Amino acid sequence: MPRFHETWQVEPHGRLETVADGLLTVSGEIQMPLGHFPRRMTVIGLTGDRTAIWSCIPLAEPEMQEIEALGDPAFLIVPGPGHRLDIKPWKLRYPRAKIVCPPGAREAVEKVVKVDSTANIFDDPSVRMETVPGVAEKEAALLVRRDGSTTLVVNDILANVRHPHGIGAHIMARVLGFGVDRPSMPRVGRWFFVKDGKALGAAFRKWSDEPDLERIIVSHGDVITDKPRKVLERVAQDFGA
Repeated sequence: MPRFHETWQVEPHGRLETVADGLLTVSGEIQMPLGHFPRRMTVIGLTGDRTAIWSCIPLAEPEMQEIEALGDPAFLIVPGPGHRLDIKPWKLRYPRAKIVCPPGAREAVEKVVKVDSTANIFDDPSVRMETVPGVAEKEAALLVRRDGSTTLVVNDILANVRHPHGIGAHIMARVLGFGVDRPSMPRVGRWFFVKDGKALGAAFRKWSDEPDLERIIVSHGDVITDKPRKVLERVAQDFGA
């Protein structure tokens, strides 16, 4: 698999799913030896007929038309340095869209495209991007609060790959701890990203206190809807918070 795609390449993916008002998500696949590893893109509708795209994946035209019907892609979010694979073709398709990433990922992202901002610039009171503490500012998170419902969108600090496809994906998910048995932070993230476990744990604890928390959307694996608050509390406790 190339480090970055130069052109629009549609790999196998599912259908766009509406999980809340103005909030779509879709599962895709990363081809790997002896299997396919899941990845996920999330589309957040914004005020002014705009959208923000979290962890871009090229989709077939019917699904792209669904996204454009929700709003013009105004922001392309690279939530961490490992999620640059398709940002260039997305930027080529939507040249007016602004590239957003966490501060610690900027250098890596700018090896592919120019970054416009590392801040919460969406101008929508229901959506807030945060830089995750404790991981050298390399990871972003989103909080979407609408109609009495809160959705937390995270990247590589939490995974929920319950059904890996193929021997290679199954081995990778289990060995690297991508949440085969229960949602968890991948071991590779603990090894390479975590600089301050207590600060990261405090972030999980803070998110667990969010009122009306209904779901957690991860970049790898299924959407977490079963007791999401308990999931965050458990991970926070793992980090001593």
